[in-house]
Amino acid sequence: MTDPTNHLETERLAALHGYEILDTPPDGAFDRVTALAARHFGVPVALVSLVDEDRIWFKSRYGLQAEQIPRSPGLCASVIMSNDSYVVRNAIEDPRTLANPLVAGEMGVRFYAAAPLITHDGHRLGTMNIIDFTPREFDAESQETLREFVGLVMDQMEVRLAARNTIAALTRIFQGAERTDDLKRLITVCAWSRKIRVDDEWISFEEFLVSRLGLSVSHGIAPETEEQLHTDFDRRKPSPSQ
Repeated sequence: MTDPTNHLETERLAALHGYEILDTPPDGAFDRVTALAARHFGVPVALVSLVDEDRIWFKSRYGLQAEQIPRSPGLCASVIMSNDSYVVRNAIEDPRTLANPLVAGEMGVRFYAAAPLITHDGHRLGTMNIIDFTPREFDAESQETLREFVGLVMDQMEVRLAARNTIAALTRIFQGAERTDDLKRLITVCAWSRKIRVDDEWISFEEFLVSRLGLSVSHGIAPETEEQLHTDFDRRKPSPSQ
């Protein structure tokens, strides 16, 4: 009997590779998310981790030099087995992690909290996780906030995927525009109108992406909103008297 988990893992890896994000250069948008997470939770390490076939690659790493680690013994490989958050408050006392080399070895991880990066069709590509070298608590509200950071990461991934697909689709349209009039019409609309005329119908660019090109449209975190996010997240922190 075929193990159904093998088929699911094959589909998950295909989805991950479809984003074409592995081994890409550092990206300020993702780095802002990990820096913000480290500041909000008061931890030395925050990571955006993607679980490949035999490795865990870090798209963004705050407070860690390594670009990747083997999939085993990486803790992220356990996180992607479920849609739930994965919290280790004291790794040397937690039976799931006490023998893990990242805990028992030189790195000395004591606290680990992660939430899976889940695509719109349910594939868990990796994690948004935070690490500390001393045990700590992590309540339900903190877990919910970590999932909000996951949303920021997935927004960035979807925006980049949509942009690549749009460029590819528009390239095919340009290459397929054999008549000069068709090519001029496309250039005119793109250059001077916020809408696009398709078959004598004027539609918004977003509608064009969704209904005509079959793309998903999402929104990312803009640099100019970073300070506001800092303020909003900090405001949610309980005061010392609480």
